[in-house]
Amino acid sequence: MQNTSHAVMAQRVEPADSPDDFPTPPWATRALMEHVIPGETRAMTCLEPACGAGHMARVLREYFAEVRAADAHDYGFGEVRDFVVHPVEVGQVDWVITNPPFRLAEEFVSRSLQVARRGVAILARTVFLESAGRYHGIFRERPPARFAQFVERVPMVKGRLDAKATTATGYAWFVWLKEHDGPPRLQWIPPCRRALERPGDYPAGPDRRYRSSAS
Repeated sequence: MQNTSHAVMAQRVEPADSPDDFPTPPWATRALMEHVIPGETRAMTCLEPACGAGHMARVLREYFAEVRAADAHDYGFGEVRDFVVHPVEVGQVDWVITNPPFRLAEEFVSRSLQVARRGVAILARTVFLESAGRYHGIFRERPPARFAQFVERVPMVKGRLDAKATTATGYAWFVWLKEHDGPPRLQWIPPCRRALERPGDYPAGPDRRYRSSAS
């Protein structure tokens, strides 16, 4: 039987004017903090410039002293600010961490590397590694320090979180460290969804909007 899930598939293409709102499951953000980003971050600042309804930013507040959130579209969470058109000033935060619109991911990386003092982490489809354009645009001169591939699938559904969603798409965290000197490091994010999911991560009602005790 054909899988008819609305979760993101590898062949998905969003229109140029689409907000590309595919919320990140909270456990996938915790996986970055628990398995990929080195060192202590609780005294640091972080910017989430494609925050949507705040699903990633809320989790980042568990790990950072301050999290600033913004998005080009008004989702009722964070500042309304187009990161590509109106970027944040250079060196304003320690980290930039986000799941950007796929078609704008290269621009997000370039601007984030200017804004962040310590590092940048981008959640993207594994195929972001491909294309001559991205190689010449960012990877040749500014390769990530770490490429962290999820061994579990990270299901994302347009416009909502859904604990029961499935996907055929692979995702990875691309992490740039300002003090890194050397070739990129490949790592796998081990199975961790069950350990990192928390009560309140997913909506309880049919409207599928985010509900959590976190503010």
